[in-house]
Amino acid sequence: MARQRKPYCKLCRREGVKLFLKGARCNTDKCAITRRAYAPGQHGQRRTKLSDYGIQLREKQKAKKIYGLLERQFKHYFAIAERSKGVTGEVLLQLLERRLDNVIYRLPLAASRQSARQLVRHGRVYVNSRKVNIPSYLVEEGDVVEVKADEKMKKRIQDTAELTKDTRAVPAWLQADYANLKGEIKRLPVKADIGYAIQEQLIVELYSK
Repeated sequence: MARQRKPYCKLCRREGVKLFLKGARCNTDKCAITRRAYAPGQHGQRRTKLSDYGIQLREKQKAKKIYGLLERQFKHYFAIAERSKGVTGEVLLQLLERRLDNVIYRLPLAASRQSARQLVRHGRVYVNSRKVNIPSYLVEEGDVVEVKADEKMKKRIQDTAELTKDTRAVPAWLQADYANLKGEIKRLPVKADIGYAIQEQLIVELYSK
């Protein structure tokens, strides 16, 4: 995940959809999309018709912002997906979902992917009892992911999970154990598990030009 220097809410407004970059705030009336459902800037309220290329580009940008990746990182995942068996777009989404920081967010043991990335970077996350501090680590079927923390942090993480369990359900490919801050990868994710309106075929068409 890349370091984001721009205001998160402007990213959501630019794409016109909630990207859930600010955790619990995205589910309140303070959400920027709820208050100002148009692009940022002085010309944000103008109606513009995008070209085919523009539509494809915006879809790619949306996916990048959701998972917090730079262009070089995103292209790397696309190159892997292109070489892999299966439908390129679906394989791409599967790779993005299997990132360790995303798994922590999905369980949900963090309020946002940025918070999840911080947990991983600080050495709080273990995979199969082995410390992993690389956010881009790809989990496999059967892996057990665990967050190790002191009582104060554990309580904060459990409170986050409790607050978001109704608005951010754990996907079917994961099994969560909030009491022990653990999660198990029951199977690899498929497109139906993503939960975001990402048209991966547009991304494939963009990179195939």
